[in-house]
Amino acid sequence: MQHQKHLFDLSEEITYLNGAYMAPQLKSVTEIGVQSVKRKAHPNEILPEDFFNEKETLKQRFATLIDAKDYKNTAIIPSVSYGIANAANNVPIKKGDEIILVDEQFPSNVYIWQEVAKKNDATIKIIKPPIELENRGKCWNENILEAITKNTAVIAMPQVHWADGTLFDLQAIREKTKTVNAMVVIDGTQSVGALPFSIKEIEPDALVCGGYKWLLGPYAIGMAYYSDAFNNGTPIEHNWMNRYNSEDFSGLTKYEDQYQEKAARYSVGESSNFVLTPMMIKAVEQLIEWQPKNIQEYGKSISKDAVQKLRELGCFIEDDAYRAYHLFGIYLPNHINVEEIKAKLKEAQIFVSFRGNAMRVSCNVYNTEEDFEKLLNCFI
Repeated sequence: MQHQKHLFDLSEEITYLNGAYMAPQLKSVTEIGVQSVKRKAHPNEILPEDFFNEKETLKQRFATLIDAKDYKNTAIIPSVSYGIANAANNVPIKKGDEIILVDEQFPSNVYIWQEVAKKNDATIKIIKPPIELENRGKCWNENILEAITKNTAVIAMPQVHWADGTLFDLQAIREKTKTVNAMVVIDGTQSVGALPFSIKEIEPDALVCGGYKWLLGPYAIGMAYYSDAFNNGTPIEHNWMNRYNSEDFSGLTKYEDQYQEKAARYSVGESSNFVLTPMMIKAVEQLIEWQPKNIQEYGKSISKDAVQKLRELGCFIEDDAYRAYHLFGIYLPNHINVEEIKAKLKEAQIFVSFRGNAMRVSCNVYNTEEDFEKLLNCFI
C-alpha cells in the first residue's frame, strides 16, 4: 500500500503522528460535510424517507467493516460513553458478581461500570500490567485470562490499550468467558478501522467505536454493535425513530410499545443526522476499500526501522506480537530527558501524545517512513 497523504488536508510543515488523539479528515469527507450543511438550507428537498435511508446505509457499511453477519445488530451513537452505557445497563449483574476492567482504560469504559457495580452491589476487578517490562504484553494477557472466574459477569476492555497500543487476545478472552457465561463488551475506538476486527471470529456481546479517530469520521458520531443477547434490552434513550413503524409520519401519535428490530433501539435520537451521517458513510467506505489489514501492514512497514533504532537506544516498545502497528507506546529510559524530547518535538512540529508513562505514537496512511526518521532525530 502506498501513502495516501494527498487525500487529506494536512499541512506539509507538520509531522502528524497523533491519529489516536484525533484523525485528520479526508478531503472527500469534508466535501460531503459541506454539501450536507448546505442541504439544510432547502428543507423542502429533505423527504421523510431521507430520515431512514442514509442511516441504514451507514449501518450496512459498518457491518461490512467489522465482519458482522446482520447490519441490524448495529446502531448509531453520539459517543463511546453512550454506546457503553446501553450495553452496561442491559448486562445481567447481581450481588457478588465481578466486572473485569483492564488498568487505566479510557474513562468512557470505566465510569458506567462503577455506577452499575454500585447499583448492583457488584465488584470491579482491575487487571494491571506486570511491573517488569520484559514480556509485559504476554503476561498482561495471561493475567486477564486468569482473572476470569465463575464470579465474572462481564469483562469490559479495548482491543488495544489506548495509552500504548498493547494488543489483547480477544479471541482467547472470549473463549474463556464462554466457559463461565460471562459477557464481553469491547471499546474499539482505538483500533477498529486500522486493525482488523471480526464479529464472526471474536463474537463479542457488544462493540462500541467513536467515529473521529480510526474510523476517520467527524466528531460526535460513532458506531456500535450489539449481539442478539441485547435484542430485548432497554435503551438509555427513548426516541421516536427507535420505535416500530416510525417511518409512518402520519401515525407517530399512535404511540408504540414495540421497538424497531434488533439493535435499532440503541441508536441515538436524530441518528439520521443529515450532516454527520453521510460524512461517516464516506469515511467507512474508504476504510472498506483500503482494508484495515493493509493499513496495519503499512504502519508496520514505515515504522519498523525507527522502532528497532529506538529499542537500541534503550527505549521500551512492546514486543511486536503484543502491540498494534498503528498505535504504540515508547517508554523512555532514565538517561533520556522527557522534557528535552518534548522541546525537540515541538520545534520540529512533530505531533504525538504523552499518555501515562508512554509517548504514544499513532500513524496512518497519511504518514511515511520519513515521518519516523524525523521522530527518531529527536532522540539522537
